[in-house]
This record gives sequence, C-alpha cells and structure tokens, in this order.
Amino acid sequence: MALSSLARTDHSEGSVARSIEEQTAKLPSDTFLWAAVASMATSATFHLMGNKDASVFVGQWAPTFLILGLYNKLVKQLGSDYRDSGARA
Repeated sequence: MALSSLARTDHSEGSVARSIEEQTAKLPSDTFLWAAVASMATSATFHLMGNKDASVFVGQWAPTFLILGLYNKLVKQLGSDYRDSGARA
C-alpha cells in the first residue's frame, strides 16, 4: 500500500454504513447507557448465583454498549460524512 493512498482525503461512507447510521441515529443516546447498566446488573446477578462464566461474558458487554453509544452520539453531532456536511468548528 502506497503512502499516497493513506494520505487521501476523499474518502466517503458507503451506502450500507449510511443506512445503518440513519437508523441508529433514531435511538436516544441514553439507550446505550441503560443497556450497559443492565449488562452490569445482569453480570452481578450471575456472579451472585455462582455462574462465573456467564457473569464474565455478560459483564464484558458494558464497554461495548458504551462505545456504541459514543459512536451514536458522534454520528448525531457530526453526521456520517463530516466532510460532506461542511466543516463545523
């Protein structure tokens, strides 16, 4: 891969990414926060019931939900293609 191809700035989102972002932008941002809290509560419940494997598995969902929420928030604020919507400072 040439260095010049890495420095290109004419990248744009594909139609699939744009469609997904349009649908997820309809979700309130706190949906992902509540999903993370629910996964932590479920993980704690599994831990108290003695099911350690399920506890660890479900507990690892929380950071994923939080990152998805952050991505959702950025898409709402900046749009899927920041360059196409004009530079906002």
